[in-house]
Amino acid sequence: MAEKNHFVALSECHFMNPESMHEMSYYPGFQQWWKSVDGVMRSWGGGRDLQGGAAMPEPRAHALIEYMDKFDVDVCFALRESMMDTAGYVTCMSTNAFIMKEIEPYKDRMYLEMNVGPILRRGVKNAIWELEYLWKNANAKLCKVYAPEDGALNDPGMWPFYEKAQELGIPLTIHTGMAYVLPQPTKYTIPLLLDDVCLDFPDLKIIAYHMGWPYHEELMGLAGKHQNLYLSLSGIIGWFTHAPYRGYHMIGEALQWVPDDKIVMGLDLAFDDMGTAVDYIRNFDMPQELQEKWGYKNLTEESKAKILGLNLAKIAGIKPTKRTGKAARKEAAQKKPAKKKR
Repeated sequence: MAEKNHFVALSECHFMNPESMHEMSYYPGFQQWWKSVDGVMRSWGGGRDLQGGAAMPEPRAHALIEYMDKFDVDVCFALRESMMDTAGYVTCMSTNAFIMKEIEPYKDRMYLEMNVGPILRRGVKNAIWELEYLWKNANAKLCKVYAPEDGALNDPGMWPFYEKAQELGIPLTIHTGMAYVLPQPTKYTIPLLLDDVCLDFPDLKIIAYHMGWPYHEELMGLAGKHQNLYLSLSGIIGWFTHAPYRGYHMIGEALQWVPDDKIVMGLDLAFDDMGTAVDYIRNFDMPQELQEKWGYKNLTEESKAKILGLNLAKIAGIKPTKRTGKAARKEAAQKKPAKKKR
């Protein structure tokens, strides 16, 4: 049986620059975006009422690390939030440079998950330059592709970008399924669009965020077909914590299509939801009725270890060693030189 003190890694941890948010606040698109976030918070956030002023932890590195320590999460991949379309593409909510400055004090705990979009609108050559620069100079481990503010995932103009990512060995994390916020169209991120991408770039590792909901069965079928396509629980796992049987069905069905080394964790939630999200997998116990009537398998401790962190660590190329908790303290103590006797 695998060790229960699992290594835990979470991608898609968004940081916001408060100054940038203030600069965007008067745009009508920003105000519409903020109101549309309410739907996601009702489901993923368990009814957290942002419009009513419900408090959330500040989306900054100093707040994230506190919750990582509290909930025994070892590694996170920090990500800018773009949403440039809400301000007419004049500015964004945070930049890669902002993320790099935020995570600098927390080396070996926080890594850069870059976002060089909107790729098509800014010019693919410009996006490729930043992609390569950050990969080689900023210790970036993943790259997010957020198509809702840009264009279809299988737009032919994206092919040079995918080609460069495959050439450099950069894993892409891709928003799939519903475009949850205004003013973004869902048609750009329907999972079936990834079929074209995976067919032409079979060596490009792709992590599909949010399980592709509500098109999750299409995504599961694609992941069963394409060996380079992985399923991420990012964001939607918050929904599972409030509606556990939804998670039993989605994870159970996913594991009928793919092995347990093709499902990874993510956050995309308020930082104080981290504990319940991680505990959902730590304590996952498939009801016997669903095993008998739906053919779902329960998660072994080995499967939980893979989903909680080992799979993501392998994709991102980092060592899955404990950075927090008793195991980490024990390892650190063993590395200290012995005191000389007087």
